[in-house]
Amino acid sequence: MNVISIFVTIQIKQGFKERFVKASFGDAQGSVRDEPGCFRFDMLQDSSDPNCFHLYEVYADEAALEAHRNSPHYKTWRETVGDWFDGQAKRVAMSTVFPSDDGWRKQKSHLLNW
Repeated sequence: MNVISIFVTIQIKQGFKERFVKASFGDAQGSVRDEPGCFRFDMLQDSSDPNCFHLYEVYADEAALEAHRNSPHYKTWRETVGDWFDGQAKRVAMSTVFPSDDGWRKQKSHLLNW
């Protein structure tokens, strides 16, 4: 089973930035705290566009990604923020080169849960 990394870019409508950030904390924190198969969940704000956000997520495998999509915190997040998107989110699926899949799995036990 290969580790799955995804990079998601989300453009938020004007006036929803603060609410988006607040709502997204629940999904990000729940992902690393409650999902054994979520190795990383970073939320980044574009330096040149304050309404553009990037999510970098790493999952143990496809089953872990599916578990994330079915988690209560993710479902709550989608229901809350969906209307704030300015267009479709752009998702790029990637294969990790470094750390290796085994490196990600060994690191999980040392991940700081926020």
